Amino acid sequence: MAATPILQAVEADGATWDDPSEDQLHDLLADMSLSSRFVVVRRLDSEPVDQHYMQVFLNDDLSYQVEYREGGPDKHFQTWVPRGHGVFTVEPVAEVLQGWACGRPGWREAHSWVPWSAAESCARHHPLAARP
Repeated sequence: MAATPILQAVEADGATWDDPSEDQLHDLLADMSLSSRFVVVRRLDSEPVDQHYMQVFLNDDLSYQVEYREGGPDKHFQTWVPRGHGVFTVEPVAEVLQGWACGRPGWREAHSWVPWSAAESCARHHPLAARP
């Protein structure tokens, strides 16, 4: 009998990966494109169901919006990660996703997280965003 997965990654096209390895998580992010813009990794072992996840979205300028949620709406946060230069541009995002997925300490400290809001995206950190 197969063990019940703890994590599940979902790509923009609906493809799923149960208990992806750190290398698979990295590859899923590296394979993102403007036609396949997001990856969601859900914790299947936490309650409430579907309220524990990390999501990465590729913006038009190839920067990333990263969100994590650990329960209700008051525990939903986001950050903006600028586009890097060179071959390893996905590394800062991959390290955060891998740290979160593996439960390693320190992944939150890698970026400035702000509460998620439908009205105000983390674009306030984006250099092209209008400042209030």
